[in-house]
Amino acid sequence: MELMISSFTLAIAAAISIIIAQAIDKVSANYISMIIGIIIGLVPFLNYQIASFNPEIFMELIVAPLLFFEGQKTKIHNIGRRIKEIIGLTVIMVLLALIVSGFSIHLLVGISLPLAFIIGSISTPTDATASEAVTNGLRMPRRVTASLKAESLFNDASGIILLNMSLLWFANGYINYSQTIQEFLISSVGGSILGFAVAWIIIIFRQSLIRSRFNSLNAQNLIYILTPLALYALAEHLHVSGIIAVVVAGLLHNAESQQSLLINSRQIHMGRDLENLISDIFNSMVFIILGLMMVRISRNKLFNSDLVKWITVGIIVYLANLLVRYTYARLIIHYDRRESTVFSLGGIHGAVTLALALTISARFLGTQSYNLVIMSEALLIILSMLVPTIIFQFILPHEVSDEEAHIVVDKVRNEMVKRALISVHRMYLPQRVKRHVIYTLLNQKRVVKTREYMAVLLKTIDQPNLTKSEQYLQRLAFFRAFAVEREYLEMIGQKESKYRTYILSLYNDVLLAESLIIEPEDE
Repeated sequence: MELMISSFTLAIAAAISIIIAQAIDKVSANYISMIIGIIIGLVPFLNYQIASFNPEIFMELIVAPLLFFEGQKTKIHNIGRRIKEIIGLTVIMVLLALIVSGFSIHLLVGISLPLAFIIGSISTPTDATASEAVTNGLRMPRRVTASLKAESLFNDASGIILLNMSLLWFANGYINYSQTIQEFLISSVGGSILGFAVAWIIIIFRQSLIRSRFNSLNAQNLIYILTPLALYALAEHLHVSGIIAVVVAGLLHNAESQQSLLINSRQIHMGRDLENLISDIFNSMVFIILGLMMVRISRNKLFNSDLVKWITVGIIVYLANLLVRYTYARLIIHYDRRESTVFSLGGIHGAVTLALALTISARFLGTQSYNLVIMSEALLIILSMLVPTIIFQFILPHEVSDEEAHIVVDKVRNEMVKRALISVHRMYLPQRVKRHVIYTLLNQKRVVKTREYMAVLLKTIDQPNLTKSEQYLQRLAFFRAFAVEREYLEMIGQKESKYRTYILSLYNDVLLAESLIIEPEDE
């Protein structure tokens, strides 16, 4: 019951966050979600509705699906082509960052090496979701974006393994190198093999289902949603990387969807809609939880005698990561100065970093060390988001603002509907059919006010349905109108390349409306 109430509260908060983000388009949705999380944490009644943070539930129910969907948006060919770079980013650069940050903390602050390495290992995972918060409305270099995305897909597993190594070092007093290397290979390779094998079996089953009379879209979509949850749980049970398993499965699902666009169009379309819906909700939840946890942690641990110490540690970890990332980008990836700066600042830390920190027991580390780890990692997350948000505004070119794009799209939409209306007026149609088609097209223009719409809705309740012949003529009218609209959008899309993304979105809306018209009406 507690989990259900928590999920319901977070879902409502996520919906509110998404709505507010649409209204305030100059502020990233992730920041708005974080602010809402902070508000929930500060209001005792709302804070009480959400259960204590459970890292295992968070990783399986939220992070695993998000990484699966992120993997599905990535072409497996691109990953294969960059495999050397990915290994470098997620193994070599991560180790360098750990060594530099660990020894820097030890030498400058004077804490033990094992504890310093625990803090350094937690800081290694980067978050693709969090990166979107700092690049909102900005144009990132394409090469850097690809590197950051590939890094964030796979480096969570590296962080988990290095954290386990550091914890064993803290407990035993020495590093077991052979065990760490063995664990890394088993976890990463095992996760990849398991993810590939399970995804391959699911794909064979789905393709066989498509070609049989037992095909069911609902069953397919249910399997699709449950895949990352079941796969992550199975991987963790077998002691291999659940994160790598779901990412590899997502990559393979992407390859399948590319080859099945025409044979399985409905399922792919519905799957993408589900993916976008779940991703938006879960992304918002991640930052709501992040804001909430910041409040809960700081409420108990902020004003203590180690305030200066954890602030110092947080800053050292952040600067060490920046230095390693910039140097690696310049010397190994051979980026120029601007690209290296963007890459170094683009390694944003988010909820996965906080989740790793909270997996550690206060009893294991001791209260003082535990507080130091939690608060320094919380500061790292804040710095990694705040600093690039400010600096990127000065070093990255700005995209077309949503406000400017909306003005252009409204003009395009109005002209598009105007041409469609002219085509309908030229058609021979019964008056009742023509009135309905024209009114529906005007709705597409969004000029019909809510009060007027509700009045028309009440009138239609008592009106008889269209006859079969009238329904047929209505469909023909809509098909003609939509054909005119698409023709206009194709023409304008070639001229206005600056707004092509927005025009394609409008084109997609027209196609969706046409698909709804094709569906037979209920009697």
